[in-house]
Amino acid sequence: QVQLVESGGGLVQPGGSLRLSCVASGSIFNIYVMGWYRQAPGKQRELVATITSGSSTDYADSVKGRFTISRDNAKNSVYLQMNSLKPEDTAVYYCNARLITNPLITNNYWGQGTQVSVSS
Repeated sequence: QVQLVESGGGLVQPGGSLRLSCVASGSIFNIYVMGWYRQAPGKQRELVATITSGSSTDYADSVKGRFTISRDNAKNSVYLQMNSLKPEDTAVYYCNARLITNPLITNNYWGQGTQVSVSS
């Protein structure tokens, strides 16, 4: 029923910027929390940032001051503005949403991921 589709990844030089987008579609009644996670090869998936329906945000220490998460509730979308990118930011970035569907069932959903590569 529900799909999350990420976009905006790519190759960028250190110090550059990227903006990731994620759109949730399907029989969605309400979205409580949306967020971004990332996973580098051989490493565990880690939290990058989350944002609630009331626009309360939380960031990993490694991205504070560089990344900004935002959302558009009307579009069921979440965004991640990434500035001052570092090589260690290289990973597959995944969109996550905790939401309730029209049958009134709450679940977590994941997107397919988008690759972010930071190198010179």
